[in-house]
Amino acid sequence: MARLKPYFPKSHGQPRVDDKRVLSGIIFINRNGLRWRDAPEAYGPHKSLYSRWKRWSEKGIFARM
Repeated sequence: MARLKPYFPKSHGQPRVDDKRVLSGIIFINRNGLRWRDAPEAYGPHKSLYSRWKRWSEKGIFARM
């Protein structure tokens, strides 16, 4: 996780859900072919998972990882 930390954007304003937990949730959803709303609650709110996936995809963060 320490190697991936430089790729995450910095937080502005409100504290956000832990990046490690969100990334794990995004990977879990994609591996298992689930809908965002079917994500286990352990990964945080499904809306946060989708929002970060969308935002990070548009910024090219996953491609740089």
